Amino acid sequence: MASFSFSIFFMSTLLFLLGVVSAQLSSNFYASSCPAALSTIQGAGCDASVLLDDNPSFKGEKTAGPNAESVRGFEVIDSIKSTLESKCPGVVSCADILAVAARDSVVAVGYPSLSYYYVDIDHWVAIWNVQLGRRDATTASSDAAESDLPSPFSDLSILLSAFANKGFTAKETVVVSGVFDNTYFRNLVDKKGLFHSDQQLFNGGSTDSQLTTYSLNSAKFFTDFGSAMIKMGKLSPLTESKGEIRTNCRKTNGS
Repeated sequence: MASFSFSIFFMSTLLFLLGVVSAQLSSNFYASSCPAALSTIQGAGCDASVLLDDNPSFKGEKTAGPNAESVRGFEVIDSIKSTLESKCPGVVSCADILAVAARDSVVAVGYPSLSYYYVDIDHWVAIWNVQLGRRDATTASSDAAESDLPSPFSDLSILLSAFANKGFTAKETVVVSGVFDNTYFRNLVDKKGLFHSDQQLFNGGSTDSQLTTYSLNSAKFFTDFGSAMIKMGKLSPLTESKGEIRTNCRKTNGS
C-alpha cells in the first residue's frame, strides 16, 4: 500500500501541474449521479492524461523522464474504474478517481502519523476536501511532461519557477513537496534529502525558513498541505463538454 499510495499521490501532483481549462468544481458533484463513487475509491486505497498508454497518435506521459519509474499504481486505478463502471456507467472520470485516490491513499498510509498529532481521519478529509467534476483528456504529451515538470536534479530556482508558472508561491511549493507527515522536512534539515531537488529546499536558500517551520510544527504542515492540495486540484480542469468520461482509463473512448 505504501508504494501505491506514494505513486498515486505523485501522479496526481503531476497531473494537476498540466491542466488546461479553468472551470468550477464541487465536492458533492457525484452526490446524485453516483453516490457510491467516493466510498468505492476509498475502498481501493487533473485530466488523467498520465494514464493513457502510448499509441500511434501520440507518445504519452507515462514514459516521460520525470515520470519514468516513479508513476505506478495504474492497475489499482483500472480496478476502481471497472467497479465504478459497473455501478455508474460513464459517470465518474478517471481524473476524479486519481484526485480522490491521492487524498485517500495519503490518509491510509499516513494515518498513524496523523493520529499521533491528534488529527483524525475526518478532520484530515475536511482539510483536504477534494473538488470533483473533472473530465478526462483525449490526448497526452510526453513533450509537455518533459518541459513542464522539474526533474529530481533540478536546482531551487527551477523548482520555484515551475510551480510559479502554475500560480504557486514558494511556501506552497515547499508544502506540497512533503507526502505524509513532516518527517520529510526533518530529514532535509538533517541533510538527508533523497534527491538533489529535495535537498535544494533546505540548502541555504530562500525556502530554508519555511521548511524549518514545517520540520518543527506538524499541525501547521497538515493545515497548509490540505489547502495547497485543494488549490492544486482546482488547476485548470476539463469540465462540462470538454474532454470525455473514459470507460477505460488507459485509452480514449473509441480507440
